[in-house]
Amino acid sequence: MIIVPVKEGENIERALKKFKRKFEKTGVVKELRSRLKMEHAIYVQQLRQNEE
Repeated sequence: MIIVPVKEGENIERALKKFKRKFEKTGVVKELRSRLKMEHAIYVQQLRQNEE
């Protein structure tokens, strides 16, 4: 879980930027995209095998 401490009177946009940076450092989105590409490739291979 990502925790972003927000100081009293801090701008919400700045807090969101901190959250986005921390989230990108975790690599979740990168891994998700690679898994989706892998699933798509497997699906295409199965379709091609079924056609033959």
